[in-house]
Amino acid sequence: MTKKCALVTGGSRGIGKAIAIQLAKDLQYHILINYQSNKEAALETQKTIESLGGSAEVLGFDVADLNSTQTVLNEWKEANNDAVVEVIVNNAGITRDGLFMWMQPEDWSSVINTSLNGFFNVTQFFMQDMLRNKYGRIINMVSVSGVKGTPGQTNYSAAKGAIVAATKALAQEVAKRKVTVNAVAPGFIKTDMTADLDEKELVKMIPANRFGEAEEVAELVSFLASKKSGYITGEIININGGIYS
Repeated sequence: MTKKCALVTGGSRGIGKAIAIQLAKDLQYHILINYQSNKEAALETQKTIESLGGSAEVLGFDVADLNSTQTVLNEWKEANNDAVVEVIVNNAGITRDGLFMWMQPEDWSSVINTSLNGFFNVTQFFMQDMLRNKYGRIINMVSVSGVKGTPGQTNYSAAKGAIVAATKALAQEVAKRKVTVNAVAPGFIKTDMTADLDEKELVKMIPANRFGEAEEVAELVSFLASKKSGYITGEIININGGIYS
């Protein structure tokens, strides 16, 4: 029997972790939890999924590094020739915030490489299989920064904005084969990434008057990863409590 899998990049913490757990719970996928450096956190996510009766494994590689990504995924594929990856959630991303005027070249390139090249490296690896199988769900995690632009985040906005455009283009290429490509653009969500932000001050900008929860984002991703969402593709869905661009 074919083992149906969902791959979540950056799945060890925050929104990625919530998504990995939700996909296991709602859609019974075997979850591939990608992490770059925090193996303990990834194993913790795996343990949570298994405690809920699901199945998961961890895969360590840096999505920005094409060779490392291909090596690990090829090894996994050879060891699991009865498995098929039906869902990819491109969630791995980093921030290196600062004003553009003083931005260091490596703060620009590392953010672009992780988000944008990471999307290419992982998605392209599975693309032929999805087209051959005539089924797939690709969900790209972008950000309000990629839709609206955020000062102090020109690098992050550029990376996420590029994925917004790539989502719309790729969706048109693969729709005939029942492969959908959508993006989810969270606003302020309670995670490690937003822990240092001044929540009291920022809440004033949010009509819903609060930060979102990682689980709320995960519920949306789970719907887009399901069979129910087959007629939605090329969309950028904002989940931000009403901060529209």
